[in-house]
Amino acid sequence: MKTQGQPFRVYTPASLGAAIRHYRQEAGLSQADLAERAGLNRTYLSNLEQGHETEQVKRILRVLKQLGVRMTLEEADW
Repeated sequence: MKTQGQPFRVYTPASLGAAIRHYRQEAGLSQADLAERAGLNRTYLSNLEQGHETEQVKRILRVLKQLGVRMTLEEADW
């Protein structure tokens, strides 16, 4: 979960979805806009934001867990 000024800690599909939704809304983008820019189907993006566990997300989280590391997301300046 994110607190003011802190990065998102991603441990689960739900926490990844919350981060994506937060940064998308902060950027003023609709799901359709972001999906188009990222080359994704809007329903796939919606599923990610809702915390649905896709095979890709499941695999990434499994690798991170086996390595004993966590993922954090914060706004980039690029």
